[in-house]
Amino acid sequence: MQPTIADILELPVVQAGAPEVVCDGSLDQPVRWVHVSDLPDLSDLLQGGELVLTTGPALTEIGAGGRYLEGLAAAGAVGLVLELGVHVAEVPADVILAGRSLRFPVIALHRQTRFVAITEAVHRSIVADQYSEVDYARRVHEIFTDLGMRRASLAEIVAAAAGLLEGSVVLEDLNRQVLAFTAVDISTTDLLEEWQRRSRLGGPVDAAGEPIWTITSVGPTGQEWGRLIAPAATAPGQRIRMTLERAAQALALRRMVEQDLTTLELQAQSGLIDELRTGTITDEAEALTRARALGLGSTADYLPLTIRLRRHSTSDQVAAQQLRVRALDAATHAVGVARMTALTAGRRPDQIDVLLAHPTNSSDQDLATLCTGVRTALLRITGIDHCVIGVGSSSHRLLDAARGLAESDHVAEVALSFPESDRPFHRVGDIRLRGLIALIRDDPRVQRFAETELRNILDYQARHDGNDVEILRAFLDVGGNKTELAARLHISRPSLYARLARIEKLLGVSLEDAESRTSLHTALLILDSRHSTGSGEY
Repeated sequence: MQPTIADILELPVVQAGAPEVVCDGSLDQPVRWVHVSDLPDLSDLLQGGELVLTTGPALTEIGAGGRYLEGLAAAGAVGLVLELGVHVAEVPADVILAGRSLRFPVIALHRQTRFVAITEAVHRSIVADQYSEVDYARRVHEIFTDLGMRRASLAEIVAAAAGLLEGSVVLEDLNRQVLAFTAVDISTTDLLEEWQRRSRLGGPVDAAGEPIWTITSVGPTGQEWGRLIAPAATAPGQRIRMTLERAAQALALRRMVEQDLTTLELQAQSGLIDELRTGTITDEAEALTRARALGLGSTADYLPLTIRLRRHSTSDQVAAQQLRVRALDAATHAVGVARMTALTAGRRPDQIDVLLAHPTNSSDQDLATLCTGVRTALLRITGIDHCVIGVGSSSHRLLDAARGLAESDHVAEVALSFPESDRPFHRVGDIRLRGLIALIRDDPRVQRFAETELRNILDYQARHDGNDVEILRAFLDVGGNKTELAARLHISRPSLYARLARIEKLLGVSLEDAESRTSLHTALLILDSRHSTGSGEY
């Protein structure tokens, strides 16, 4: 930053000349250069922003002082330093009158001073400042170029801008929802409180009515998709603008590279849900402030939901990613159609986590309507053949609801192993034994149990390509009622009795024994749960 007249007056070499401000125009004007001259007319020599030093020969004639000052002001000079005792003993009256009329700073030096010492000190300061600005610009360029090469996240780019400015920086979309931010010397709550309203009002203004916020658009001209804001940076104005503009370029470049992956809003929501799940955020007020800045409505309760998908298997990673994005968009849109708000996150290719703002007066029917809408939207997408929704326990606290995603995740994972149905959602009470099996199915002892119980019938079916396992499953589903089973399978009872007898022989147990039926049912559930795990593809 260029030194001001006031800064120059504080220099020891100037103080040695016993300076006196005779005409106190604006002393805060920046000085671009110091010019020493005793010529009466400098209009062709000045370019603007100079502080003129003179011993005053051009001021000796009566009335010449006023014309001299008017000429300096017209040429763009910012002030005059006059050394007394060489040509004039005191500041001429016409100079004082003109200076006050023009509000042009005039400083008298009462002791002889080496002008070369003043120019050297000031020019050293100016050159050092210019070097500092060049060095800062170089650092900004290197930092954001490196971030671009690394395909850094939105949060990393915003954090880099905040670090350079030593002040908070916020990235918002065109709806004033916060996509990323870094808070410096201020709490997250204070920074983002009522952000959308404050942003729409343009932020606060200073005593002169000038905006305090520095704002830079993000995106190509005519295709802007966001705004980068420094709410209260203390760095020089040109540094703030340069830093935000360079950060905006890095953000726009990243958007161009990542535009086919997912929307920025969903990225931000996914990031927040991850922080809530992992316990990175421990303060409820901060969690609510950030969630509301992303569009989550104020409500008395929050409800965790997990959506699990069964998709076609594909080796095309681009197509798989596009399917994931479409699924996220469809789920988010369905929530909006139901006039509710939520945070959504694509935790895995086959899973969507949802934190729903759930009014306390909502009924299970309202929730069923929402979940039916979500399932309908997802099943319209080519490549998704089945989906289930697990619902966790609601909570007044957003942090507790986020922890409840572990419960809804478990419910949805188990529900995916159930026979397909149109059931809109499942709760913990719906999964029961299957839920327990889902928790222990990876234990080798559990797997050995299922293999021991079913090995003979599985081996027989593999060799003879029959359907004995399906008949056994149906027999257990109807509680051993052979009459009902024969009607369901559309076969005669004698034929069914013969098939069941063969199954008993293969298994080496009696199907009339209740404990045997329970054991076989458990083994089949273990087998089903093992087949339903993995990526959600088949």
